[in-house]
Amino acid sequence: MTRLTLPQQLKIVEAMAPATDAAGRSSDIINLKNAGKAYILVSLTQGNAATVALTPMQAQDVAGTGAKVLANAVPIWSNLDTATSDTLVRRTDAVNYTTDAALKNKQVVFEIDPALLDINNGFDCVYFTTGASNVANITAAVFLLTDLRYGQETPPSAIVD
Repeated sequence: MTRLTLPQQLKIVEAMAPATDAAGRSSDIINLKNAGKAYILVSLTQGNAATVALTPMQAQDVAGTGAKVLANAVPIWSNLDTATSDTLVRRTDAVNYTTDAALKNKQVVFEIDPALLDINNGFDCVYFTTGASNVANITAAVFLLTDLRYGQETPPSAIVD
């Protein structure tokens, strides 16, 4: 029997509520000071054959001060048709990912190591943006924070500095 207790060992934070992506959007910003790693899990319903660009960003605080693209490539996985498979395929490490244009339900996962952020200049927060696409394309996402530094029943908030 596993000893994993999801809410105690992973911090789950809604990054982006499901909505259309016609003009592009920005997720909520989270602080990684209490996390060993962060995963951004994006779900897409692609109802129009327009690609969707996904770009992880870093910031100096949860207000978005100094926001900029990641300087280091990160591991990325995707499943480009969740209706036919539950397999995430490893993609080339990069600082962003653009879906194909196929009309499918998709998942994209970014692995963010806080040590690779611009920590020397005070960057310890992350979020991501979606590029302008089409009103028929719907995106949603959650942050999954692992290796929490403070093992406790209720982990500290990630949405405050």
